[in-house]
Formats: sequence, C-alpha cells, structure tokens
Amino acid sequence: MTFKLMKLFAAVTALSAGAAMAAVNLPAYNVDTSKTTVSGLSSGGFMANQLGIAYSSLFKGVGVFAAGPYMCAGLSNYTACMYNASISSTALANMQSRIDTWSGTQIDNKANIAGQKVYLFVGTSDTTVGQNPVTALKTQYTNNGVSAANLDHVVQSGASHTFPTDFDSTGNNSCGSAASPYISNCSYDGAKAVLQKFYGTLNPRNNAPAASNYIEFNQTEFTSNPGMAATGWLYVPASCASGTQCKVHVALHGCQQSTDKIGDKFVKNTGYTRWADTNNIIVLFPQTKTDNTSRSTAASGSLANPNACWDWIGWYGTNFAQKAGTQMAAIKAMVDRVSSGSGSGGGGGGTTTLAAPTGVATSNATTSSMQISWSAVSGAASYNVYRNSNKTNALPVTVTSYTDTGLAAATQYSWTVRAADANGVEGATSAAATGTTTGTAPPPATCYTSSNYAHTTAGRATQSGGYTYAKGSSQNMGLWNTFTTTTLKMTGPNYYVIGTCP
Repeated sequence: MTFKLMKLFAAVTALSAGAAMAAVNLPAYNVDTSKTTVSGLSSGGFMANQLGIAYSSLFKGVGVFAAGPYMCAGLSNYTACMYNASISSTALANMQSRIDTWSGTQIDNKANIAGQKVYLFVGTSDTTVGQNPVTALKTQYTNNGVSAANLDHVVQSGASHTFPTDFDSTGNNSCGSAASPYISNCSYDGAKAVLQKFYGTLNPRNNAPAASNYIEFNQTEFTSNPGMAATGWLYVPASCASGTQCKVHVALHGCQQSTDKIGDKFVKNTGYTRWADTNNIIVLFPQTKTDNTSRSTAASGSLANPNACWDWIGWYGTNFAQKAGTQMAAIKAMVDRVSSGSGSGGGGGGTTTLAAPTGVATSNATTSSMQISWSAVSGAASYNVYRNSNKTNALPVTVTSYTDTGLAAATQYSWTVRAADANGVEGATSAAATGTTTGTAPPPATCYTSSNYAHTTAGRATQSGGYTYAKGSSQNMGLWNTFTTTTLKMTGPNYYVIGTCP
C-alpha cells in the first residue's frame, strides 16, 4: 500500500470513528472511463436523464426511477411533468427540438444517445410522478435511437413513489408508502436491476459493506451552487482503493433524500454499495441541500427549493439542463476527478496530471463580453474557462484565449482556467483574473405580479390550449385562469420573462 493510500485510509477511519475532521478532497482512482453510468430517483431521476443526454459521450448507461423526459420543466410548468400528467406528442417534439438544436454545442452530440443502455422504473401506485411521464421518457429515448434491447421499462405493481429494495433497513418503508425516507422493501432490488442492466451479470452482493469504504468529501471545490451541500459521499470498494481498475456509477437522491433531510440512508439503505463492493464499482453520491430562497425558474414561476431537489426546473440558471449548468458541471467535474487516477482510461489508457495555467489575464472588455487569455500548459489538449466558479465554454477551448459573452454591463467578474488532457480530465485551477465590462448598468426591470388571466388581458401574455405564455419569451406560465399567479419581468419593449425584481 502506498503512503498516499495509507493516509487516505487513516482519514476515513478517523471519520468513521466520529473524529472531528473536515471532509477530505475527492480522491482519484484507476477507472475504466468507458463504463461510467448514472441513475437517480425523482428529481435525481430527472437530473440523471439530464446528465445522460447532455454528457452522452461520458455516460454509457442512464437509470431513471420515477421521472420524466429531458427539458419537460424547461418548457412547461413542472406540474405538467408530474402527477401522472399525460405528455403530448407536441410537447415531446418541443423537447426534442432543444436536443436537436443544442446537439454538439450546449450538449454532446445526440448521436451518442442511441448507444446508451437505459433503465426506467415506476410503481403502479406512484401518484407523485406516475406512469405517464415515465412512458413519455421511454418514447424520448426511443425517438433518439435507443433500441428495445438496450431499454428496460419496469412497472412494479403496488410500488409508490419510492426507491425499491428487497430488504428491510432502519427507517425504510413498506412498498406502498410514499413517505420519508422514500426507500422501501418492494421485494425488488432496484440497485441490482439498474447496475446489472449496465454491467451485465453481477457477483453476489456484500450485505455488510465496510464502514471504512465510505468517504465524505468536499463538494465546495467543484461548485458554489446554493442548492448543493458542502460535502458529498463516495463509496470505494477495497479492490478499487488498492489500484484495481474499476467503474464509476453516479447515484442521485431524490427530493427530501439529501443528507440534511435523512442522513446517510440514501447512501447506505438503497443497496447500491452492496453490489458495488463485490463488482469493482465506485459509487459517487453527490448531495444537495435545502435552499429556501425564492428563485425564478424556466417555466414554473418563482419558487424556493425547501426539499433539496436537484435542479430540473431551472432554479439555478436557464442552462440548467446543459453541460454548463452549475449542478451539471459540478457532477461532471466530480466524475472527472474520481476517474483521473493512474491507469484510468477506456480499458486502461494513461492520464496526465496537468499544471495550472499561468498568466491568466482579461482584456478587450465590451458592454457584454470579455477576452480571457493565458499561457499554454505542457501536455494540455484543451482548456476550460470558469466565470465566478461556473464553466462558461460549451466546447473545449483548443487555443489560449477565450471570449466570454452574455455579460452584464458595468459588472465585475472573475475567471479561472483549467487545462484538460485528451480524455477531458482537468488539471489544477489557475489563479483568478478579474475584469469589469464597460457601459452603464441597466435600469431596474419592471415587474408585474398578477393572475395569468390578468396578464393576458393586459397584453403581457398570450394563451393557447389552456396554458399561458409570456409575450416575447414565450415561456410557459402554467394554466390560464384567475387562480394561477405569476410574476413577469419586462426586459425590453413588449418582451417579458418569468422572474422577480430586486
């Protein structure tokens, strides 16, 4: 055992014994990057689907427990994607148009989706999401070329809105119960089913994974997103910690399942780690947190996130479902870190530890853009640029400068740069460079809060098919009636977006 591994094991042992230690930085291991997969429940299922489509070149398998199609809540009020709502072919076509338009830029080439293995699960007693949205998701994958052989669609009799297991753990529920911790004995092993879909026949599970294999790690180095917790969890089988080339699976909890809601139950009571331990699978458990700040969403008005849901409705930016979305990019960066150890690659190709770029500087400021430049890093195949800790470039930057656009006038920003190798694995982060855009700050926007019916009569919105759409932006405001209230922000002449004013 190397000295580095001995130090890591000592840190993990101390944490498991209850010592007052800070979470460790996320370690790197020898990983077969051609076998990276993701799954999740409810909001975690929506996020798993987003990751699978946006990063389709990375995730070879996508598992969705009780969630609907990609960009559903990006175009419609989130209620139209839940509660067993029927999702029309027109709505699916609009979602597909986003995939088509963003393919190869904001998301990976959509052609990769056809090669993915897909696992879908829903219970017959699930009234929170329900069968119809999951069926629509199945259609979305089929429309993108996923074959019947590569797609499992499981409908479990009597199961509610829950993660299914075949064992009882402290705090778990009966299968028909939709209550915290939303993990139930359904006499069905969901973790086995989804992992077996991705990786084939599995070795028998270990029903008592070692406590020392669980690692609490620091998430703050990957994101400042206000909806993500300071720490996440990683399960590393002893074989993987000792240098065996392993696979990485990302497991995403649902709403009300974060560690600040139910402790470590999703990490330990779902069964993922039991199968991971005996099958050389590293499991990454990123964590969200409660966010009580009301924020403008893509099509659902202004909402807080008190249940610590993953962002599938646009709380944290209009690019929430794209590679540049803050939660999306954070999870991708975590996967890259875990997969960057010695020997990692598609079947065993090597990696390079890259230095931080130097000489990062800003120039050529305009009212809406800034040029960032830096010195070349030896061994780098490309670079990624981060504005205020969020990745800004959709495609890898292959030169030593980048123009960041879409900025606000008279506003100061901070940029850092990271070099990446041929596998997309990033090196160290550069020192920050700041710059201020030119011009004067725009005047405060005008906001109107009214019923959707009142918005249409005032000319700020239109209605079609029983739904209301903001004039100019065409954002879906929800049902057209006097009971649904929406705040519209006027950002230009006869142009409105869903939002709030300071």
